[in-house]
Amino acid sequence: MSTVRIRKPFAASFVLLLLAAAYLGLSTQKIPQYGQSDKGLHFITFFLLTLTFYWILETSRKRMLHLTLLVCTAGLSIGSEIVQALLPNGRDFDPFDILANVVGSAIALLLSNVYHKRMLERRRKSKHYDIVPGEEPGDDEERDVELGEGVGQRSGEQETGSVPIEADGQTEAGAQAKPSVTEELDNWDENADDWDEEPVVNSETPANSLEGDGDTKKRAD
Repeated sequence: MSTVRIRKPFAASFVLLLLAAAYLGLSTQKIPQYGQSDKGLHFITFFLLTLTFYWILETSRKRMLHLTLLVCTAGLSIGSEIVQALLPNGRDFDPFDILANVVGSAIALLLSNVYHKRMLERRRKSKHYDIVPGEEPGDDEERDVELGEGVGQRSGEQETGSVPIEADGQTEAGAQAKPSVTEELDNWDENADDWDEEPVVNSETPANSLEGDGDTKKRAD
């Protein structure tokens, strides 16, 4: 069973951002506001929180999408405003702050998910082109769980073990390979009578030929 690895830089960044956001949002000290600057600050804060949280765990894209949606977009974006309203810190509950939190988190989640999908597609293509015929891919540390544990079965020609041959010497599907000279010598049996005897063209000996010529001369006389 493969273990889930943690990307420490993203984890440290998320913890620092979360502590800073908690201090600024839950403390009694208020940040000076200029128009709707408070909504922009909420948007940027939860954009960065969601962006860093998405890349903490090295797991599948769908699993990380659901986890980030639950923790950041739904949990922190809405829960932080509810906790802020319950604490006696002189802050009022504002639904537009929740809207800014959710929008910032949703945009960060969408961008991270799209980039993650393209990254997996590029990695899948690079693995497909780097595979050498006849070799099985090993356990690669950079393998993503969505890529599977292997590249699947080989082609039908490699499974059957036959070497197809065409009439001009090239390979063709469905034909068996002709044994080489070395294989024939290895399989040759010394006691087997596999040498073809050449037919005798003329069985007459020189003596028989001379006798035949003598009889012909006597008949002629």
